[in-house]
Amino acid sequence: MHRVGRCWVQTIRAMFLGLALAGVCMTSGAYAQSKDVVVFAAASLKNALDDINAAWEKETGKKAVVSYAASNALAKQIEAGAPADLFFSADLDWMDYVASKNLIQTESRSNLLGNSIVLVAPKDSTVQVSIERGFDLAAALGSGRLAMGNVDAVPAGKYGKAALEKLGAWNGVKDKVAQAESVRAALVLVSRGEAPLGIVYRTDAASDPSVKIVGTFPAESHPPIIYPVALLKASANPDAQAFLTYMRSTKARSLFEKQGFTFMDKPVSGS
Repeated sequence: MHRVGRCWVQTIRAMFLGLALAGVCMTSGAYAQSKDVVVFAAASLKNALDDINAAWEKETGKKAVVSYAASNALAKQIEAGAPADLFFSADLDWMDYVASKNLIQTESRSNLLGNSIVLVAPKDSTVQVSIERGFDLAAALGSGRLAMGNVDAVPAGKYGKAALEKLGAWNGVKDKVAQAESVRAALVLVSRGEAPLGIVYRTDAASDPSVKIVGTFPAESHPPIIYPVALLKASANPDAQAFLTYMRSTKARSLFEKQGFTFMDKPVSGS
């Protein structure tokens, strides 16, 4: 029995090893055969980039696979060797971080978009807030919490904290902040009514009918909100440059602006 049992265990191990090796080969083969452009993009770009990707696929028959997350998380994944062709950050700091690791094609980098940050509440909220120096955000929150992206890493959270500090409201709410892993996660907290107020991009607010904007932060209260994009040095996909060019086109510009972004780069004509 002992010998039979040991043989059975060895057989099972061999089966699992064979399956594991087959899985690795299948995964590697699928990746090698895939010609889709892989884009790492800030979560706030989802609606616009999904539309742009669909338009590009319709025109060219090609498509991009877009991974959406907070810019800080994407930058760390790129640093760790995650395979991607393009990085589209929601702030300059995380693009600078990736550039400092010598991971981007410097000549391809451009500042493509601008945005603004707003205070949002659930659509049925009766909260009224006038965003100005010395405004009492803590009173508007009551016993609730303020939803924000992580204030030390997520770009929208960093912009939000900077604005609150500039306007003298941070100390009153710093212990009431519900920090989320991305700006879209912060938006969900407000959309579901789990937080009475949140700070997100104007474009995020426009994407969710379950929230409403109750105030806009003055542009001078925080650093300029700039979205840089660049090809990554590890990219070997010839279609990556084509997709980047398409994102800078007149057609893409209209789709970005439809979602509320401001287009900073000079559009490429002909598309």
